[in-house]
Amino acid sequence: MNLLFEEDGAFKTGTILTDNDASLQVETPYGKRLKLKSKDVLMRFAQPSAGELLERAEAEAEGLDTEFLWEVCGDDEFGFAEFAQEYFGHTPNTVESTAVLLRLHAAPIYFHRKGRGRFRKAPAEILQAALAGLEKKRQQAAAIERMRDELLAGRLPEELRPLVRQLLYKPDRNRLETKALEAACAENGKSPARLLLDCGALASSHELHFDRFLFEYFAAGTDFPAVDEPVEPADLPLAAVRAFSIDDAATTEIDDAFSVTPTDTGWSVGIHIAAPGLGFGRGSGLDGIARERLSTVYMPGNKITMLPDHIVGRFTLGEGRDCPALSLYLEVSRDLIVTGNRSCIERVPVVANLRHHDIEPVFNETTLADGGPDFPWKTELTLLWELATVLEAGRGKPAANQNLVDYNFNVDWNVVTEDGPGRIEIGRRPRGSPLDKLVAELMIAANSTWGKALADAGIPALYRAQTGGKVRMTTAAAPHEGLGVDCYAWSSSPLRRYVDLVNQWQLIAWLQGSTPTFPPKSAELIAAMRDFELTYAAYAEFQRGMERYWCLRWLRQAGHPSMSARVLRESLVRLENIPLIFKVPSMPTLPPGTRVQLSIDSTDLIDVEVRATYQETLAATGNEQPVEEEDMPELAATETPEAPPAAETPAAEAS
Repeated sequence: MNLLFEEDGAFKTGTILTDNDASLQVETPYGKRLKLKSKDVLMRFAQPSAGELLERAEAEAEGLDTEFLWEVCGDDEFGFAEFAQEYFGHTPNTVESTAVLLRLHAAPIYFHRKGRGRFRKAPAEILQAALAGLEKKRQQAAAIERMRDELLAGRLPEELRPLVRQLLYKPDRNRLETKALEAACAENGKSPARLLLDCGALASSHELHFDRFLFEYFAAGTDFPAVDEPVEPADLPLAAVRAFSIDDAATTEIDDAFSVTPTDTGWSVGIHIAAPGLGFGRGSGLDGIARERLSTVYMPGNKITMLPDHIVGRFTLGEGRDCPALSLYLEVSRDLIVTGNRSCIERVPVVANLRHHDIEPVFNETTLADGGPDFPWKTELTLLWELATVLEAGRGKPAANQNLVDYNFNVDWNVVTEDGPGRIEIGRRPRGSPLDKLVAELMIAANSTWGKALADAGIPALYRAQTGGKVRMTTAAAPHEGLGVDCYAWSSSPLRRYVDLVNQWQLIAWLQGSTPTFPPKSAELIAAMRDFELTYAAYAEFQRGMERYWCLRWLRQAGHPSMSARVLRESLVRLENIPLIFKVPSMPTLPPGTRVQLSIDSTDLIDVEVRATYQETLAATGNEQPVEEEDMPELAATETPEAPPAAETPAAEAS
């Protein structure tokens, strides 16, 4: 005797070896022996054989119409055998009964299970809802398959076009478009970014990285909302000075300028800071914009300003204008000793915007040593450099980066390369030049002097502090060991950093004798500080990432040439011509600072990786210098006046 039973949701057959009423010993057609309970048996039969029943029943079930079965069955619960008799109109044979069982079991939306071998027809409204759901799933599956096929063919489906950024940076795995993209990636082995780039969803790899940043930090776009125009005081006194600024060629947010005026005892050295804080205050629309952005974002070939361009243009210390400014005047004796200082709010005539590329060829260490040629502002610049040297010595922190190099990234967006728009040029500029020292020392003087003034007046401010090598923001005046000053309040870049703008409002209140914008223990001040730290670090990380990207573009433009590099530690190297750091697994263990020659094997603009092979160790040059961690932002534990995380100029930390 044979029997039909259910095990783990599947129907099986077997031959009875022993029948003990409550239990049975059974052998399956494959020779496996089982012990079953009698209540688990669905049907006993003699013919056909146990090995034939399911195969013949499945073939018979193919001819049964599920919808017709649902129509003819009653509303009450039923067993499959009795329903088979009603359906066939005669006592069904084993194959017919099993065929009905298989068809009922295979249609759970038509027939709900009520026990072993027992069913009940689904109510009409539930069935219709289930069928609609099945149809929806079928259509969705077809849509996924169609979109997947289009992606694999190198075409971007229209449904994906408005969702590209979301699919790349924050995919919703419940969406059909995401499922289609994942299916296509699984089939061809490419990442979503590579696949979408191949399909033309992105203009270039640059767009991939730039849009990722925008998606996270500028989800609403980089355009500015309409705001009320600032109103500056009309009665500001005009300073009797001739001020000039010193900036990189690409700088548009000119925050600082200088002046030198002879006095009976020496000179009055003016440090003049742009004053947008005079035009708008806390709670204004422009404050809301600056509070949200917190800083200008810098990257090669582009920047996203903290304030709208027309506001920057209104307050920048532009040549040929009388500009509202906060001024710090240092009274300097003829032997370059600072004997006093005073601060004021005024309009400052800016007569020149000097640029590094114009001034450095005629004002550098060589020209300072041999006298050099005459040029406008030579006298003032020379005096300021001499004063900066004295100020640096007075801090007890001489610059530790005189032998380091800054790199300038210039992108020509009018040129289109194989990798997309933009041709990159990377220029080298020695760090710690006389101009760098001049600007850095005067900014340190202003930020430390004003920080101390606010602390002495009991007015809260935001300070940069460094103890034990760790740099942090704080609302308390604390030493900055790296700069060698008692306190240091960023106040000199209010057009591009919110911290400086906050401190400027506090300085204005101090100078005017009015109530500070942020009172002591201000929760808003602390919140602004915390938000700034996080955002500023993220912007700096983005800038470093984009500089790394453009270094790879530079290598690709050059045809992946062999390059010399310096060992930083273990397998980590930095190229000498461009600021690119990466690992070379094939390189032997060499001391830090060792020069090596590498072959650049490949570059990946999606993952921003470079692969290189060690070729040889190069002989040391006579001016070889040890590699310091502060020369490598990724590893730096401290900051210096000339090693900013993100800036337009090399003296950003000080400015």
